[in-house]
Amino acid sequence: MYAILDIETTGGKYNEEGITEIAIYRYDGHKVTDQFISLVNPEREIQPFVVNLTGINSNMLKNAPKFYEVAKRIVEITEDCIIVAHNSDFDYRILKTEFKRLGFPYKRKTLCTVELSKQLIPDMESYSLGKLARALGIPVSDRHRANGDAMATVKLFKMLLNKDLEKVIIKSTVKNDKKPKIASNLKNIIEELPTETGVYYIHNDKGEIIYIGKSNNIKKRITQHFTNKNSKSKKIQALVSAVTYEKTGSELAALLKESAEIKKNKPIFNRALRRTIFTHALYSFTDNNGYINLKIDKSNIEETPITTFSTRPSGKHFIHKVTDEYNLCQKLTGIYSTKTSCFNYEVKECLGACVNEEPPSEYNKRVNALIEKYSYENKDMLLIDRGRDVDEKSVFLIENGVFRGMGFFDLNHQINNREILESLITPMENNRDTQHIIHSYMRRNKRLKVIHL
Repeated sequence: MYAILDIETTGGKYNEEGITEIAIYRYDGHKVTDQFISLVNPEREIQPFVVNLTGINSNMLKNAPKFYEVAKRIVEITEDCIIVAHNSDFDYRILKTEFKRLGFPYKRKTLCTVELSKQLIPDMESYSLGKLARALGIPVSDRHRANGDAMATVKLFKMLLNKDLEKVIIKSTVKNDKKPKIASNLKNIIEELPTETGVYYIHNDKGEIIYIGKSNNIKKRITQHFTNKNSKSKKIQALVSAVTYEKTGSELAALLKESAEIKKNKPIFNRALRRTIFTHALYSFTDNNGYINLKIDKSNIEETPITTFSTRPSGKHFIHKVTDEYNLCQKLTGIYSTKTSCFNYEVKECLGACVNEEPPSEYNKRVNALIEKYSYENKDMLLIDRGRDVDEKSVFLIENGVFRGMGFFDLNHQINNREILESLITPMENNRDTQHIIHSYMRRNKRLKVIHL
């Protein structure tokens, strides 16, 4: 659990500042669960440059509560939370100073979104909250006021959690989470999980990730892990201390994140999934008569496939489907082995490419239309799919046929702006597994929106 906050102060000498405004959002990694926003009477003078910066003056604070009047609420909303702020050293120091004046110690773990941004979004021109938010397309209202800056930090932190493929943030959070031993309490873990699409992470008591999975219903899948009687499930049940998750909305996003994060984190119970996840592919070649032939064959790294398949039967099913859809010759797609005409020619359903009656140029137009649809080699395009909320979409960037990464954007983001688009994208490795996942998903999902760049 996180307490994402921003504090405005009077300015002045080090450790003599007072709080003039505070905003705190309690955030569970997915949504805001509580909030506290208040002006505060600092009982001291506000520096003139601060008045000009924030617009907060002494007249506004005459009737505001003093810090001792809001201290209890601050303790409650930040209980068992990691403090998250943009330059958390400053905000945390100010809070500790105010509590020290009351004679109370105040101790919390902290995370700084400046430092996290430098690690996860390198090479930005500036890491100030305003400039960073502008570069990332994060809307900010009431800049230099606590509520506006705190809400911008919530949106930035949500983006950083998504970009953290090595799961450094959630692993440290689970490790520091004071939860009781739960060998007999698996049911309590399940009750907190969503029934939505995403990636889930099973942790041991050290916070280490021991298994990563993807599901269209996270709660249902974890229930299966906790109730199955096979050897792996029993080992997971014995070691599990917590389950965290990341909603993706899009199944494609979940598949890609699962593949990438298994490779990066190497959980002990994911060994089988580290291997290549497809075995067969669709290839093309031109015969001596000038016709483009198609064939399903075992995948190999020396040839560039049109699309790939998890099994030979799924490839065979696909080639039968597109042969009918594009009116292709059964002989030239490998369905009907013959030295003469194919079966469909005999029943007047093939235009005669198998016996050189249909001109190669006419036949190849239909084959190339198929290749154009199912291959993204040398293409620049965006794939747009469901987001985690109704006002959000997921986006996947392909440049020159190479998968560059994925991200999420609010519907008010202008993803046609290349700089904003690239800042939203979490870079991910382009490998044979990611290519297969994208190929397979594009074949199965007609609602996937494709934007050619």
